[in-house]
Amino acid sequence: MEVLRRSSVFAAEVLDVFDRSLSDKELVSQSKALCRDYIVSRLNQNGLGWSKTELNLSPSNATLAEVSLVLLCLGDELECIQPSLYRNVARQLNISVAMENMVSDAFIGVATEIFSTGITWGKVVAMFAVAGALAVDCVRNGYPTTVHIIVDSLGQFVRKFLAPWLKRRGGWAEMTKCVVRKDLTPEHHWLSSAIESLKYFLTTMYVYIMKEP
Repeated sequence: MEVLRRSSVFAAEVLDVFDRSLSDKELVSQSKALCRDYIVSRLNQNGLGWSKTELNLSPSNATLAEVSLVLLCLGDELECIQPSLYRNVARQLNISVAMENMVSDAFIGVATEIFSTGITWGKVVAMFAVAGALAVDCVRNGYPTTVHIIVDSLGQFVRKFLAPWLKRRGGWAEMTKCVVRKDLTPEHHWLSSAIESLKYFLTTMYVYIMKEP
């Protein structure tokens, strides 16, 4: 019993040290940088001609840049599964991109629903996909400043709900384990998680569309 007790204490101490290895501030800053990069990619894909400098992207290190590449790869895969889901998101949610508070509230609402039954990397990618789709709607409709509201909202959500989960996994670098080949082709197990996240996103869409004005 004494050996088991000591082992449990040691494990708890190790986990505590591991959790403190990254601060909430660092995780939020990295999350926002990844979100900016994801948004820039989606804007450029839609011919909206934004550059990384316009969003002040500054990944802290090479590891974060690699995470960004993986995130974009997984996002492409997710959006290919159900492309219509990540187009005209503002219209599907029945919100006006001219109202920054409405965009922020809608994003937080969707993110909350996506993670309502737990956290997986697939759902994390789905959250970034929503952010990218909303940003495209904002810029396309003439409200580019709202993009920064989306980035800030994602950062706030990470700080309030995802930071402990990310700490236990050593931060964003863990996402790179979602791929196994140099061509960044996602593993099949990741797809099942992504499909699961789509179900909750669809549920949220229904809730927002059916809300009375």
